[in-house]
Amino acid sequence: MSRNRLAALSVTLLVSLFLAMSMGTSVLGSQPSQRARDDIPRQLLPIYRAAADTCPGLPWTVLAAIGKLESDHGRSTARGVGSGASSEGTAGPMQLGIGGKAGNVLARYAVDGTGDGIADVYNPADAIFTAANFLCRNGAQGGADLRRAILAYGHTDRYLDRVSMIATSYQALAPSPAPGPT
Repeated sequence: MSRNRLAALSVTLLVSLFLAMSMGTSVLGSQPSQRARDDIPRQLLPIYRAAADTCPGLPWTVLAAIGKLESDHGRSTARGVGSGASSEGTAGPMQLGIGGKAGNVLARYAVDGTGDGIADVYNPADAIFTAANFLCRNGAQGGADLRRAILAYGHTDRYLDRVSMIATSYQALAPSPAPGPT
């Protein structure tokens, strides 16, 4: 096996390990780490968790990691986050494709996360639920191929690696069992 193929296999296994570590959804009791509580805006954490729960197999941590990468959970002032579109044709806090190079993800996967009858790409709840639907329909359903789903969203191995690292940091480690009697 060539050195490059061995390195690629190692990276793939490492990414798979990170994804496996972040696979618990809020239904299964996955709790946010202190980093997640410090980094994710308070009003968005329950939205990430609820949106992920609509797709069994999609960890809320992955959805939140994508929100972090795409717009720092909507805090970015970059073009397309709060209004308009990026040069790639993405918009909103989850940077969903609304045309151009990015395609029209919104038209195909739109979800009204607020229940007001409108799927608004700039509304964080609508955008997060739409992103969850996109990921679910592109491989995350039942945990079938979470890697493929993330790559459908971000298209590069570097993006996958970054999502994996952030997702892992957002999930609290299981508490250690208390020591028993000696």
